[in-house]
Amino acid sequence: MITEDASRTSTSTARPESGAAGPTCYLNGEFLPLSNANVSIMTHAFMYGTAVFEGIRAYWNADEQQLYGLRLAEHFQRMSDSCRILYMDPPGSVDELVNLTVDVLRRNGFREDAYVRPSVYKSTQAIGVRLHNLDQGFYILAIPFGDYIDTTHGIRTQTVSWRRVSDQALPARAKIVGAYVNSAFAKTEAQLVGADEAIVLNADGHVAEGSAENLFMVRRGQLVTPSISDDILEGITRAGVIEIAKRELDLKVVEREIDRTELYVADELFLCGTGAQISPVTEVDHHTIGNAVIGPVAGTISQVYFDAVRGRLPAYRHWLTPVY
Repeated sequence: MITEDASRTSTSTARPESGAAGPTCYLNGEFLPLSNANVSIMTHAFMYGTAVFEGIRAYWNADEQQLYGLRLAEHFQRMSDSCRILYMDPPGSVDELVNLTVDVLRRNGFREDAYVRPSVYKSTQAIGVRLHNLDQGFYILAIPFGDYIDTTHGIRTQTVSWRRVSDQALPARAKIVGAYVNSAFAKTEAQLVGADEAIVLNADGHVAEGSAENLFMVRRGQLVTPSISDDILEGITRAGVIEIAKRELDLKVVEREIDRTELYVADELFLCGTGAQISPVTEVDHHTIGNAVIGPVAGTISQVYFDAVRGRLPAYRHWLTPVY
């Protein structure tokens, strides 16, 4: 659990503490340089992938000299849910975890976009596959971070042979560290054949998501996305896209199964996620999507999203937590 001192967030402006040893992070009750934040190779999470995590962005607004954490409470609520699925206790309340994240960001004094990764992990040093009766640890790291996928031009995608992990085999809605080997196989297969990103089908052969992104398709005047029962991650950016589409475009959003060949005849297609942000797709399996350019729906959603995350749109201020 978070200690009293660690959960108390300073109200002062930035206090950069990072230096030659790297950014400042939080590990099990201590703030320390990232280069000193080490665990044993016997740690259960290292050996078996028994950890959960979140990926969170913070966006710099140069005009306001402000760094905004994006949807911190939603991320920590999802991480708490993931903990319960993996037989772990959340390391603090959502409010405590939000405050601690703000403290980590302040201590680093970032004046640029950043990425925050909190993780709860099985810390027992032991051989043996199980989830129960194991100790746990908790860390938050933050680093400067730019684009994960090109968001300014359409990307080329490829459906891959690897299937999205089924909720019957591994909880699809939890961000479990070990599950991302599935994503790595998908991404590597796509890139080795010359694509930028993978599109992964579920065990039933329906479209699930990208290697680490949710998927949206524009077809016949509707914005369509796989249902949360199609073995997808319940994406926070996905929820934001749905909010923008309804508020700004008055667009009907349909959650349903999508066939692979529907992608080939889509008017528009884009991926979204914390890392990917809004990434329009112009090619799937060597089929051109639309006019091979960023379409009007993806373009509008992208523009609104990037203005919203930098605090430029009052209607979306509820997404943001100011750091300074």
